[in-house]
Amino acid sequence: MTTETTPTSLNRFSQTLTQKMDNPAAKAMLYGVGLTADDMQKPQIGIASTGYEGNTCNMHLNGLSVYVKQGIQANGLVGLIFNTIGVSDGMTNGNDGMRYSLPSRDLIADSIESVVVAQWYDGVVTVVGCDKNMPGAIMAMARINRPSIMVYGGTIRSGHYKGQKLDIVSAFEALGKKYAGTISDEDYEGVIQNAIPGAGACGGMYTANTMASSIEAMGLSLPFSSSYPATHEGKQEECKKIGAAMRVLLERNITPADIISRKSLENALTVTVALGGSTNAVLHYLAIARAAGINLTLDEIQAISDRTPLLADLKPSGKYYMEDMLAIGGVPAVMKYLYQNGLIHGDCLTVTGKTVAENLADAPDLDFDAQKIVFPLSQPIKKTGHLQVLYGNLAPTGSVAKITGKEGERFEGTAKVCEHESEVIDALSKGEILPGQVIVIRNSGPKGGPGMSEMLKPTSAIMGAGLGDKVALITDGRFSGGTHGFVVGHVTPEAFEGGPIALVKDGDLITLDAVGRQLTLHVSDDELAQRRAQWVQPAPPFTKGVLGKYIRHVKSASEGCVTDEV
Repeated sequence: MTTETTPTSLNRFSQTLTQKMDNPAAKAMLYGVGLTADDMQKPQIGIASTGYEGNTCNMHLNGLSVYVKQGIQANGLVGLIFNTIGVSDGMTNGNDGMRYSLPSRDLIADSIESVVVAQWYDGVVTVVGCDKNMPGAIMAMARINRPSIMVYGGTIRSGHYKGQKLDIVSAFEALGKKYAGTISDEDYEGVIQNAIPGAGACGGMYTANTMASSIEAMGLSLPFSSSYPATHEGKQEECKKIGAAMRVLLERNITPADIISRKSLENALTVTVALGGSTNAVLHYLAIARAAGINLTLDEIQAISDRTPLLADLKPSGKYYMEDMLAIGGVPAVMKYLYQNGLIHGDCLTVTGKTVAENLADAPDLDFDAQKIVFPLSQPIKKTGHLQVLYGNLAPTGSVAKITGKEGERFEGTAKVCEHESEVIDALSKGEILPGQVIVIRNSGPKGGPGMSEMLKPTSAIMGAGLGDKVALITDGRFSGGTHGFVVGHVTPEAFEGGPIALVKDGDLITLDAVGRQLTLHVSDDELAQRRAQWVQPAPPFTKGVLGKYIRHVKSASEGCVTDEV
């Protein structure tokens, strides 16, 4: 973004403020924050923390940033901590606060870019925890293109109640059990009080752990960054190692443009599929690729899913939590197995200054006799990936399903149309969600929602009510990584733009076909034409503020919901 002044120096950018005579006020202010004359010769590294007290995913990140700074200072660099925002997906799920979640990704990217470039930092370390923190950070790194490393705050430990392991989804599913009358008031409160025991991101292979694992595979975080739980001593040690890694990046001038490539994106998405990751990864990698100047499409993501088996028995569809992965060798062990079998590229450069293959040389091997979390290629959970891109007359420009095989591969039923996810909860509480229905939640897209809300609350409540294998759900919104069941999201064009999902009526027959990858509304073209002629675009839900701006600028989910104009 900004032309470097002395290509051979490590303080390529910060010297503009610390060495040039015509910036005396900047230098004076740096003295004012405590830098010395010796510090003025050193590279400056911005440390961007998304830490804040109100969310367990983020509550410890400011503390981890201090360890990062210690490691940076110990390696002859100047570390300067700054903060950016976060929005808790877990806390905003099922209420209108979720409208701000996906927009926060782009705000995070914009804010990191703004501080790093305006302050002339020579590199950036991002310390991130929740779902949108990570893609926002990587988008900023790709735009800025200065030496960059992401530190993941780590997964949460599981909660426990009456002999059961719990996590955030347990709380949502307890609501469905309450509506179904299968849980006592005491146990309902017991689950809620014990599901979240402390710091760390939601504990299954949900969006945070999906993005952390895949970003490690892409090469922008240190090995094991995604595997250490938030409260594990290894997380602090990782933070202290960042300074040495950053020094290597500065000395060799390794930037995100050297790391983010088509091959490294394929590595990231392959690991996402092998681990059973979130559909949100589709949105985020479309956006990351765009920020890096790489053209990535839904069909290319589908091709990766077609050739990658689902191997990990992780929540939400499986049994295990992310905290269980460290004991079997973590994400590096999975990557090593995939590399040995030709499923990921070994020649991609990473933030260690080494290639993927070099990083994996000493990684542990998976022991398929000793553990049943990750299965061998000869015995996969599903022979091809769980991420499925569906088209058809209901989704002419695409939709994204998460099909592990446990929920079946085809569902046909009659539509029950809901204009908001709250209508599903209301209908469920009244016993109006019935087997054989395809629940349609619309006007929840990036513009219509706005913000493309996640549907974890209704899907979890459906599961808790015992209807998970009896109904399907489609939406122009999206799903949490914690969602499971026969669900299809990211339906495009969205209802607000007049997509076919806007024309569905109660009782219409709908087929979801994950094998043929079709989403079909069984209504004649003539009938659809009549309905379209009667359709009127709703007024924008917001015209001012963050959400008003988002509605005006956001692109389709099939383009990653990006907000730039490139």
